[in-house]
Amino acid sequence: MRFVESVEIAADVDRVWTVQTDVERWPDWTPSVTAARRLEPGPLGLGATARLEQPRLRPAVWRVTEIDPPHVFVWESDSPGVHSRGEHRIVPLGDGRVRAELAMVQTGPLAGLVGLLAGRTIRRYLAQEADGLRRRCERG
Repeated sequence: MRFVESVEIAADVDRVWTVQTDVERWPDWTPSVTAARRLEPGPLGLGATARLEQPRLRPAVWRVTEIDPPHVFVWESDSPGVHSRGEHRIVPLGDGRVRAELAMVQTGPLAGLVGLLAGRTIRRYLAQEADGLRRRCERG
């Protein structure tokens, strides 16, 4: 299952990257995350981990598996029967604007069932994250 959300943001790539990779502050700007804690100090990099708590979902530990600052970071998490991959991309549009592309990809033997049961929640959380990211970045 693949869920995608994108939003145009009137901010430069570096601003959006800074907000998006400051994972512990996500609860300040998106209601889809109630708590976030990095599991090691330092900037978000390959292998970095964070524990996220989200409404109606079990807490999960996410590990960065791909990173290309300031444009892309991908992290992954496993739960019984489902492997989740969160993709965060920032595409420059010119004139000080970017498009943030957010995707959640789920694979594994229970991915179809989870998509059926939680698809609406996943789509809502991606929309909340995109809108919150836009508001936080445009606010300055």
